[in-house]
Amino acid sequence: MPLDIIIELKDASVHQQDNRILSGINLEICKGEFIYLIGRVGSGKTSLIKTVYGELPLREGTGTVAGFSLNNIKRNHIPYLRRKIGVVFQDFQLLTDRTVYENLHFVLRATGWRNKDENNNRINDVLERVELSDKIYKMPHQLSGGEQQRVVIARALLNDPEIILADEPTGNLDPETSEGIMKLLLRIKDAGRAVIMATHNYNLLKKFESRTLKLENGKISEKSDNEAYIDFGSLV
Repeated sequence: MPLDIIIELKDASVHQQDNRILSGINLEICKGEFIYLIGRVGSGKTSLIKTVYGELPLREGTGTVAGFSLNNIKRNHIPYLRRKIGVVFQDFQLLTDRTVYENLHFVLRATGWRNKDENNNRINDVLERVELSDKIYKMPHQLSGGEQQRVVIARALLNDPEIILADEPTGNLDPETSEGIMKLLLRIKDAGRAVIMATHNYNLLKKFESRTLKLENGKISEKSDNEAYIDFGSLV
């Protein structure tokens, strides 16, 4: 696999339990690429993300993510795969009874960081990247929706991942805030990470053009910008 390819799927299928959701997937994604995933609810966007993340097993075909084979990956190797991946959720999933600092510190401790000074430096670094250094001791309920999503992105960056998987990251945000999150994700892409974003937001797709994959009828197809705009009308 060439050095710049960070995700590769060949003749792969995605399953939810015994149901095949997607089949015949042949896909290469490189470092520094931004990819949109579009499709109706239930088309398999989240299932594809979960397969890349190692939450759903790859039963058919072959897959490699950040140097890890998805085929028969051992359960005790999955945490090492996930250190290469940052995940951004629509519903934030922050610990509501802990400050921003404590939310981030919890993740570092859970992934093996033990040195207090290194932990503090890392937390300060990721909060600076998402422009939230002044919110470090705020509780989640004291933050706006956009600020909470920036904390989620900071959390995803803690282990310096090679891939960011964003599942409807602007789904609960207003248009102006959504654009701010998009610009942040694009800066992360420009720093050399692959960013894959599932979305139903037509306006973002149109304003921030990028490679677009459409999931439909159990298949994945690549769309040009104009095709993506036309198809999107049937997806929202």
